[in-house]
Amino acid sequence: MHKTSLIFTGLIILTFIMTISCGKASDQGSVSCTSVDPTADSSALLSFARTNGITAVKDTTGLYYQVITQGTGAVPNGNSVIYVTYTGTLLNGTIFDSTTNSAKTGFKLSNLIAGWQIGMPKIQAGGHIKLLIPSAYGYGCLGSGSIPANTPIYFDVTLVSVQ
Repeated sequence: MHKTSLIFTGLIILTFIMTISCGKASDQGSVSCTSVDPTADSSALLSFARTNGITAVKDTTGLYYQVITQGTGAVPNGNSVIYVTYTGTLLNGTIFDSTTNSAKTGFKLSNLIAGWQIGMPKIQAGGHIKLLIPSAYGYGCLGSGSIPANTPIYFDVTLVSVQ
């Protein structure tokens, strides 16, 4: 009986997690969506890279990146708090977020979008990376603020320090 209740509880938790990750409650009720496969954004990301002189390397996940400077400090992991300067843009060049003051950051890497979780461990503190992020690893089918749903994005990031 104990095994059955553990399995049942696990299924309930899994259903809850899937509901949260695939849907969003809004004032109009529950909205659900389906994220685009990361490879679906490849041509747009590669076109952006060519246009902007980025020598993109493809990660096995489908994320593209270019390490500008490797850095010499600590390598971030999911438990790290990172201090960064960055600019985030849509592929049409529209800036949706940026900061030049790393003291205003202090982000726990595991709380950030998957594109950052995949990309930031590729450099060390003091490093600089360009991340071309498929929508599935960005803000997915829900979008965020001025970022439309299923939109691939670009970040230019300097990893100032890792704690």
